[in-house]
Amino acid sequence: MSDSVLWRRLQPVVTVALVVVLIGVPLWLVVVTAGKSQGEAVNPDLTWPSRWQLFANLREVWVEAEVPAAFLGSLLIVVPTVAGVLVLGSMAAWVLARRGSRFTAALYAVGISGIILPPAVVTVVLLLRYLGLAGTAAGMIGVYLGIYLSTVIFFVTGFVRTIPAALEEAAQIDGAGPALVFRRVVLPLLRPVLATATILICLYVWNDVFYAFFVVGGRLDTLPLNLFRVASAGLYLNNWHLIFAYVILMSLPLIVVFAVAQRRVISGITGGAVK
Repeated sequence: MSDSVLWRRLQPVVTVALVVVLIGVPLWLVVVTAGKSQGEAVNPDLTWPSRWQLFANLREVWVEAEVPAAFLGSLLIVVPTVAGVLVLGSMAAWVLARRGSRFTAALYAVGISGIILPPAVVTVVLLLRYLGLAGTAAGMIGVYLGIYLSTVIFFVTGFVRTIPAALEEAAQIDGAGPALVFRRVVLPLLRPVLATATILICLYVWNDVFYAFFVVGGRLDTLPLNLFRVASAGLYLNNWHLIFAYVILMSLPLIVVFAVAQRRVISGITGGAVK
């Protein structure tokens, strides 16, 4: 048996083993630690708890750590951010993809420069203070829009270039203006790439603690900031079973978003293949 044939047979086994090690083991550690008592979870490990109390720990964290208020704070920032980034980014990407001038190419380079140029936190905080937006949800949304708009422009521009321009020209012949062409023709075709961008932006914003700490820390509670506060409090110090239970609660909305968006990605890809 040649080495290439042997590798083809072993490749699925190696892939599954890597997935189990890199994803399954950390996930199992989180779940079993969240299901243990305080004494068993002092030193987190992979052992099975003597008595499962996962739902009791989740209930305690939900009440004692004020998770509902932090959840609403996260939604207050995530939902407008994702909606604004997708709408503005897709509109900008459509214009940049359909214009072939040097000026447009320069604008595209500037638009995607945010992917490799990290924002200066000190400058951002000082600017928000000057504008009176420091410590507000509007200021935090503006920061996220500036950070992740480049990502959406980068993804969507390449996708728009694969859409035949004849579809837009046909709508223009029927009397549709630019706004109607974008809303009725272009936007429905962007669903697969927008679903992918939704997953990425939700993941970044929902789990962000760095920028939120400097911009709205102490004035608006989000799930990551609340987890940082809870984990640092004396009441929860070394209470790993409650900390990991909080992590599970914080991850559930992302799992739902991923499941819904993944279906749309798959349906969009298969629909395009059939056409």
